[in-house]
Amino acid sequence: MEKVRLGRTNLYVNQLGWGGIPIQRVSEDEAVSVIQAVVDMGVDLLDTARGYTNSESRIGLALQTTDREVVLSSKSLVRTDRIEDEVRISLREMKAKKIYLYHLHNISRPEDYEKVMGPGGAYEGLMRMRDEGRIDFIGITSHSLDVLKRAVEDDHFDVIMACYSFLEPDADRKVFPLARAKDIGMISMKPFSGGVIEEPGPALRFVLAQPDIIPIPGSETLEKARANWEIFTQDHFLTRRDQSYIEALRRELDHQFCRRCDYCQPCPEKISIQHMMGLRYIVRRFGRSAEELDWFHSLIEKARNCTECGDCLKRCPYQLPIPEQIRKNLAWYDGLVKQG
Repeated sequence: MEKVRLGRTNLYVNQLGWGGIPIQRVSEDEAVSVIQAVVDMGVDLLDTARGYTNSESRIGLALQTTDREVVLSSKSLVRTDRIEDEVRISLREMKAKKIYLYHLHNISRPEDYEKVMGPGGAYEGLMRMRDEGRIDFIGITSHSLDVLKRAVEDDHFDVIMACYSFLEPDADRKVFPLARAKDIGMISMKPFSGGVIEEPGPALRFVLAQPDIIPIPGSETLEKARANWEIFTQDHFLTRRDQSYIEALRRELDHQFCRRCDYCQPCPEKISIQHMMGLRYIVRRFGRSAEELDWFHSLIEKARNCTECGDCLKRCPYQLPIPEQIRKNLAWYDGLVKQG
């Protein structure tokens, strides 16, 4: 099977990668079995993050049982040079001597970009980790195409990770051509748009049709992992059925799906609107482990302060019913908690 070159990293991997979010919501034994199976199938880029609770440690356990070489990718939300400590923890958790790709995680506001790139910022910390041989390449992930565009233009990163799916296709117009021109590797996160797209075939074929972009769908069951791999091994052309499904879902979600552009911000109550709009998918992907995350608790509590002032409605380019959706998602979550 022909490998794909990940930009100027000169790493060659199969075009289908794997993401570590879903394995948080199953038992350790199940998670390890899935990772082992994924690697045995031929997936050789595994992505995770410090923020994904037990994901790194489960990857570490699984990789102790195989001699296959994989490209490890992780990331951290720390914005200062203390990210060095995060790298060391990642190495320990994954039982690795080196992590090939380490990303600044979710740099989605201009002020975050300024902080991580400034004196004492996380980028300086990752450069030191690279100089020490603990990581090989530095990447950046973002839900903001404007931030990614700037990161590519500044040319400090070897790899970028962008949301890219048939519901969120704009990276192909705004960012990917610039990255190609600078030979920066491209990874597609959320090829299923955070779980909104339920049919894996159209979703993966849409991304895989781009021969130099690597999607990293997660899977917590062997059934899902095998289904994704089977799609990857087949033709990557969209079928007529795929196109009909894509058009129908786009119409259905046109005034419901949050594209995470953050044009609605800032919120007077400091609510992370994009996360509250996608609350059901966050819970679905993280499972009960979401309740262990400090940022998740903060997200819920701030959302309870929504005054429905309407500021976000004026700014949303897609005319989404933001306050109404936040209210409905909170009611849904509270009902879920009551059920235990």
